[in-house]
Amino acid sequence: MKKLRVGVIGLGMGRWHVRGFREHPGCEVVAIADTNQNRLASAGEEFGLSRTYPDGEVMLAKESLDIVSIATPNKFHHGLTVRAFRAGCHVLCEKPMAMNASEAREMLAAAKRARKRLMINFSYRFSAASQALKREVDRGALGKVYFGRTVWHRKRGVPGFGGWFTNKALAGGGPLIDLGVHRLDLALWLMGHPRPQWAMAGTYDHLARAMSRGNRKLYSVEDLAAGFIRFRNGATLVVEASWAANIAEAELMETRLMGTKGGLVQRNLNGSYEFEAELFTERKGKVVASRVESAGIRARSPMHHFVDCLVRGRPHSATGEEGLVVMEILDALYASAKTGRPVRI
Repeated sequence: MKKLRVGVIGLGMGRWHVRGFREHPGCEVVAIADTNQNRLASAGEEFGLSRTYPDGEVMLAKESLDIVSIATPNKFHHGLTVRAFRAGCHVLCEKPMAMNASEAREMLAAAKRARKRLMINFSYRFSAASQALKREVDRGALGKVYFGRTVWHRKRGVPGFGGWFTNKALAGGGPLIDLGVHRLDLALWLMGHPRPQWAMAGTYDHLARAMSRGNRKLYSVEDLAAGFIRFRNGATLVVEASWAANIAEAELMETRLMGTKGGLVQRNLNGSYEFEAELFTERKGKVVASRVESAGIRARSPMHHFVDCLVRGRPHSATGEEGLVVMEILDALYASAKTGRPVRI
């Protein structure tokens, strides 16, 4: 079988994309692109790739690709995705899908016109712990889910202070659109994607603003956001995200769901990127906790999943449509934080 030809644009997070694609025997990464010449040369050497480009659009024009993976600053997701569809490629795009829901809709429309697939890199769905939890939810262990809380806080962890992450014009927002997007998607996926109705939120920059004054670097986004989402089925979800917060843990990640038959939690261990999961069910009038075991579940990267679904002709997870709903919620949360009022979705 002919291998699918892959190109990766953006070699910060894109390095992980290259490694993920290399897990699957059905594809081959043949070209990479990045505007940073040092990073481009380093990645070319690391992966043994000679077809390197200082511009993603030039790569799309010169290469004949089947899949394009886009891992650039958020501002460029929309334009490069649309360009990749015009070049006849399937697209795997980093989260967040775009700067806003309007751009996300245009990306979906471009995918439909090209008859190509669009997947968003909601990577936290693909861990063994998440897959094990999803299995429990799908078998009905929680019953009807009516409440959730999903969190990612950092004690002090502003990424690239003064770089594109802290520039609203390039990132679209701060930790809510960077970290919160992962925990939001995970909760929505586990909840079965209820349709959002309205959202309200507050955003703050007290700590990072003081830090930026001290080092004279640009900081135009929030450092903490907290929001509340109501869904059309009556369920509600709290989402929290920060890059700077006065907490004990270096990293605090937790997603809790509560249902009519049971509850669950997924949390990181000791501030690390390792996770554990528990299920809570009622037995003989008492709530009993049981560890959700992920043994036997072989975790695969989102890139492996995307290629495998293309090769086998199967539907893929983390679709563009699901990415659009996340963007609609993020838009509403940011709008509510600005106006101080709930925003309908």
